Amino acid sequence: MPADPQKFGRSTAAQPGAGIVHLGLGAFFRAFGAIYVEDAVRISGGDWGIIGVSLQSPGTRDKLAQQDFVYTAVTQNPDGGETFRKVEIVQDVLVAPENPEAALAAMANPAIRIVTLTVTEKGYCHDPATGALNFAHPDIVHDLEHALPRSAPGFLVRSLQRRRNAGHPPFTVLTCDNLPENGKLVRRAVLDLARKLDPSLAEWIAAEGRFPSTMVDRITPATKPEDIDRLAQKIGYRDEAPVLCEPFRQWVVEDDFVPAYGADARPDLAAAGAEMVSDVTPYENMKLRMLNGTHSSLAYLGYLAGHESIAETVADPVFASFVKRLWREEIIPSFTPAEGVDIEAYADALYERYSNPAIRHRTWQIAMDGSQKLPQRILATIADNLAAGRKCPGLMLAVAGWMRYVSGLDENGQPIDVKDPLAQRLRELSDAAGTPEQKVAALLDVREVFSAGLAADLSAPVTEAYVSICELGARKAVGEIS
Repeated sequence: MPADPQKFGRSTAAQPGAGIVHLGLGAFFRAFGAIYVEDAVRISGGDWGIIGVSLQSPGTRDKLAQQDFVYTAVTQNPDGGETFRKVEIVQDVLVAPENPEAALAAMANPAIRIVTLTVTEKGYCHDPATGALNFAHPDIVHDLEHALPRSAPGFLVRSLQRRRNAGHPPFTVLTCDNLPENGKLVRRAVLDLARKLDPSLAEWIAAEGRFPSTMVDRITPATKPEDIDRLAQKIGYRDEAPVLCEPFRQWVVEDDFVPAYGADARPDLAAAGAEMVSDVTPYENMKLRMLNGTHSSLAYLGYLAGHESIAETVADPVFASFVKRLWREEIIPSFTPAEGVDIEAYADALYERYSNPAIRHRTWQIAMDGSQKLPQRILATIADNLAAGRKCPGLMLAVAGWMRYVSGLDENGQPIDVKDPLAQRLRELSDAAGTPEQKVAALLDVREVFSAGLAADLSAPVTEAYVSICELGARKAVGEIS
């Protein structure tokens, strides 16, 4: 069906003023946070329009700009049906590499009271093993030497600097990335960088700024060209930037926003269904370990076994038994759930979500950036289990699966397109080692991922798991655990 720009674009209804800048306007935030914000504005009003900022490429801006930054959110139901929603809360998208000054000016505007982020784990330029800002990161090196930054921490610090110099309050920094204590992590990154630039700026941010932690949950598979073509036929207009998502959504937010704005510090997120809490940590642990931890485990081992998606992976009875065992015996015992949460019911709901055949969440997509994800998704659970004297062979197998995956060759000797900031280094370490034992030892020595103490604890069980994958293949190795 040909494009019909007259038919698909912004409505004539009054639009809210901008109150949020979002760094990293990818599919996930457009299918998740933007919809919560739009619902909050519809219910309770307020100037909470969103200005997106891309820190990498103009692709999203270019697609959205031709349709006035309006897009379709497509909810994919387990019965194969779909529901469609036109989302208009995004008002503009800036591309920071093209015009960093425009991005800084938008963030420094006093009408902006919140800056949200989905920049992925690697976007915080930190050391995943310690949480500290990595001052050797090339973007951080650049941002210390130039007033126009490249990194997410750099844009946060430089725009906050402008606000302080102009006498304006800071904005609330609201991260929506899957990281433990994500608010504390981004606060540390911002303060570490600010102290290097201007210690008094760091003191002002620490005193006046707010960095609430959040837990975010909605599975959002990548949109493929064939999805765009299919939707054009189905809904009668061509949207070049739709987002696909599951029906489930959950947003848990620490209710700690910059007090200088009073009642106007945030949209009415609770009215939109968000859970506003004083401590998000129990929810983070539940989601990071039970969803993200098993997602990554299934991604590496499932990919090696030849499964393309999570739904396809758990349709395999060997992997179905494996993931249920992970929850029951290795993950649920590792943390204390939030009060009132039925953890067994949560596990059952996760399995149903994974099994949704309409959600083509690719194992390859989830496997991206494993060196950044492993510490909080899997290694923290292992560490807590080991400290309590509990064995966790399933999670050890998941770590071994990651090691096999980053070697760059699958079980048939075919190349794997490994997307990871450390991909080349990990491949070289694996290639240079001869035996499975040597490969595991070399990868456990990557301190950005494994602390020295944990590496020592993992040496024997991960080596055993790695050998099992090499000798049996991933599926049979999983079967031995299940």
